[in-house]
Amino acid sequence: MSTHTTPVPRTSSGIVKETFPVLEMTCAACAVSVESMLRSVDGVADAGVNFANASAWVTYDPQRATPVQLQSTVRAIGYDLVIEKEGAAEVQEAAQARHYRHLQRRMLWAALLSAPLVVIGMFFMNMPYANWIMLALATPVVGWIGRDFFRNAWKQGRHGRANMDTLVALSTGIAYGFSLFNTVYPEFWHRRGLHAHVYFEAAAVVIAFISLGKLLEEKAKSNTSSALRKLIGLQPKTVHRIDASGAVQEVPAAAVQKGDVLLVKPGERIPADGTLIGGASYVDESAINGEPVPVLKEAGAAVSGGSINGNGSFRFRAEKVGADTLLAGIIRAVREAQGSRAPVQRLVDRIAGIFVPVVLGIAVLTFLAWMLLGGTHAFTHALLTSITVLVIACPCALGLATPTAIMVGVGKGAEQGLLIRDAESLELAHRVTDVVLDKTGTITEGRPRVTGMQFAEAADEKKLQRILLSLEEQSEHPLARAIAAHLEEEGAAPVALERIESQTGRGIVADYEGARYSVGNRALLEEQGAVPDEQLETVAARWRAEARTVLFFAREKAIVAVVAIADSVKPGSAAAVAALKGRGIRVHLLTGDNPETAAAVAAQVGIDAYRAGQLPADKAAYIKRLQEAGSVVAMAGDGINDAPALAQADVSIAMGRGSDIALDAARMTLLSSDLNGIPKALSLSRGTVRTIRQNLFWAFIYNLVGIPLAAGVLYPVNGFLLDPMIAGAAMALSSVSVVGNSLRLKWSKL
Repeated sequence: MSTHTTPVPRTSSGIVKETFPVLEMTCAACAVSVESMLRSVDGVADAGVNFANASAWVTYDPQRATPVQLQSTVRAIGYDLVIEKEGAAEVQEAAQARHYRHLQRRMLWAALLSAPLVVIGMFFMNMPYANWIMLALATPVVGWIGRDFFRNAWKQGRHGRANMDTLVALSTGIAYGFSLFNTVYPEFWHRRGLHAHVYFEAAAVVIAFISLGKLLEEKAKSNTSSALRKLIGLQPKTVHRIDASGAVQEVPAAAVQKGDVLLVKPGERIPADGTLIGGASYVDESAINGEPVPVLKEAGAAVSGGSINGNGSFRFRAEKVGADTLLAGIIRAVREAQGSRAPVQRLVDRIAGIFVPVVLGIAVLTFLAWMLLGGTHAFTHALLTSITVLVIACPCALGLATPTAIMVGVGKGAEQGLLIRDAESLELAHRVTDVVLDKTGTITEGRPRVTGMQFAEAADEKKLQRILLSLEEQSEHPLARAIAAHLEEEGAAPVALERIESQTGRGIVADYEGARYSVGNRALLEEQGAVPDEQLETVAARWRAEARTVLFFAREKAIVAVVAIADSVKPGSAAAVAALKGRGIRVHLLTGDNPETAAAVAAQVGIDAYRAGQLPADKAAYIKRLQEAGSVVAMAGDGINDAPALAQADVSIAMGRGSDIALDAARMTLLSSDLNGIPKALSLSRGTVRTIRQNLFWAFIYNLVGIPLAAGVLYPVNGFLLDPMIAGAAMALSSVSVVGNSLRLKWSKL
């Protein structure tokens, strides 16, 4: 992976926003603790922590706060912040790998030591020295394997905070301590006519189950970031650079500078954005824009870093390197979007922030209630139920419900050529009622193409094509370039013209072999006295009715050909509009073009509501009127003139080959410029929101049902008390089930 540093976004007021990996977090309450500590630092304007991808973003004034201060603040409560810009991702990845191996070892040893504990506790409690044997087996589980729970709980407690480690440490510590007392000093209970119960197996098995749950959770969480890792993997480690003498050197990708000439061999990944200056090859750009068909790249063609070269070799000049490449921008946007908060997450964060203290309160009330109402075995039941309440409560399921779904949704979008820049737009898109589309570059290709060429005399067609090509090569007008490109594709070759006259806005006139030729609009040809015959006039009239631009080609006073030029509708535009209308979404076309062209394009793709002659402010005002009428509006566009409308829309979508300003203004980008990406984006939003709701439902239901059950609400009815071991297994599985449900989104069809 390239180690180029990412430029730190800086506002005009000097405030910067940076993202840092966070290490050592174990639950959603940890994320709340880290976030509140970061916000408490002088000079920090705002901060947010994402437990699912272990990252924190901080907006701060560098004159009053530094990354070192942020790091030391986080370290004070037992976590760590990776502030090194170079290789931060590698540091985080290595730390996560170490943590995963640590969890594996912890789970394995906990299982090996807990298994005989369960057997003795269930079947051999009356064997000699049973309690002492269980003490010997449980001590390493609680004191060594579970030491992280106690250490983290202590660090939190010193700052008046609590997290899931607090719940686990209290529950297992109390069970172990009570059992230790009863093993060493059983006479205390015997003198009172009570049996000295021990709960070594409960303490050990709870740690084993929670360790297993953490292991499964860590594995599942890593899968939610697979799309981001795939994108990062598209960046080659080394490149072939051609020096001034023409020699080829293999250098690290990080050493590439703007202006370097690079050689790309067959099968290699392109290391930077640039322009071909030699050679040709088909390039697979599917990883960047989602388009599966390789594209032919020849001299002058643009290439993007991360694309895969086919069978040919070529040389290209690097124009954007490191953090400036399209791929680096995609990675940066995906990482920020995966770490951003959906609006629903704010409520969940508030709940997670008070969850652990509330659970501690419920555990104390449970203990007191059993002591007052529990009868003969009041203390035993009070102890067991309060421990079970602490064990079964799971803030992680709540904390993971939204961010894991967002991470999977954003990652799936990136794999489909849909770049989502924040969680809010992803959550909002499923509510869209109206989609407003720009015409040029959005519905249409955005460049003029010859759509028809009719010659009066077939016998002279080849010769006339060569003369027409020579005339149009004299002009820089977009329509002239479109005709020249079309004729070159037809195999025409230029001829030598004489007395060339260019008439701005009208056309070109020149002599060839003693005859006067002219090409241009009707005004130029009428000035030359040229009139089309009936057949060509009929063809020209039909093309004009279809909103095509018609140019005339004349020899002396006879029109010998008519040419139709249009900005062609993209192949998938009509299907995309039909798909949107099929969902009950109203589709609108806004364009600065003339009414005839607007009507023709709208009819071609099936749009009923359209406006022509729209200025940038008009488009924004139109969207505002829709919003005032209660609509949730998505806007798709690609030009600078679309930026105000994109900023006004509830959900803004930029076409990937559009202007940088449109890309900056939009919160979603279709990298392939295919309008069918819009229905996909809405489907992805619907699937993500559905997953979030499912996750939150099960997380809330789990805690709402599990905690009262653990407190013993069913005991007066049927004598049922939940075993702490079962509670530990349920708690572990709750987090895994939430993450697993989010991962289902990866395999859903858009």
